[in-house]
Amino acid sequence: QVQLVEFGGGLVQAGGSLRLSCAASGRTLRRVVMGWFRKAPGKEREFVAAASWSGGSTYYTDSVKGRFTISRDNFMNTVYLQMNSLKPEDTAVYYCAAGTTVYSDATDSAEYTYWGQGTQVTVSS
Repeated sequence: QVQLVEFGGGLVQAGGSLRLSCAASGRTLRRVVMGWFRKAPGKEREFVAAASWSGGSTYYTDSVKGRFTISRDNFMNTVYLQMNSLKPEDTAVYYCAAGTTVYSDATDSAEYTYWGQGTQVTVSS
């Protein structure tokens, strides 16, 4: 069993920054894809970013490219999401997810087996 716990959410003004962390326990996640998803009120959950097990391949949804950066520390079993130039439309509950070693589409939530409980990010205008 794998537990994922997110940290770092909060309230920030537009243009500000936040850094989300996701700590994994239960077993090593060194060989799996890790991703971040978000769900805003009244909207479907959407993909935000993902990183392959080595971190050599990263994926972003278009709306966050150039503003968000995903990274991972496999020794610490932790994945991060650095969010800069935040906008009110980034307001959502952000979820960390762990997938598998071999995947076909890192942007697809179906590729992920384990999910965190979520952390709220609120961006005020």
